[in-house]
Amino acid sequence: MNLPPLRTLFFEDLSVGMTETLEKTVSSSDVVGFAQLTGDRNPIHLSEHFAARTAFGKRIAHGLYTASLISAVLGTRLPGPGAIYISQTLNFRAPVKIGDTVVVSVTVQELIPEKSRARLSCVCAVEGDVVLDGEALVKVPSEKAAKGKRPMVKL
Repeated sequence: MNLPPLRTLFFEDLSVGMTETLEKTVSSSDVVGFAQLTGDRNPIHLSEHFAARTAFGKRIAHGLYTASLISAVLGTRLPGPGAIYISQTLNFRAPVKIGDTVVVSVTVQELIPEKSRARLSCVCAVEGDVVLDGEALVKVPSEKAAKGKRPMVKL
């Protein structure tokens, strides 16, 4: 995954309709690593032999792996470092297979000034077909509270 540089946006920088995207081609090592990290060793994700006998016909990525790509956008680009997840809904529409390129799009749908929160539409697609969609609610750092100073981010 080729990630653009981190971008920190304050609540005051956001506007309805702002969108950020990310593309990630899912590899076998991504899926195996996610299984090791989470402990979800369902053979539909790890065994070609098992997966061949399912409706999908081949291994699929964990649904939450695909959802985690949304988190990558929220934490690095829109709104970026300092954003805090409040909630996330997820609707799994279709499987993501090894080798698929997932395009993640996050769009600002609503701004809630009194709480410095943003409601974001989240869509993951493969070849133009939606595989996952949902909505995130995040708390966004306020420029007023930070007195105009953007946090230093060193990684």
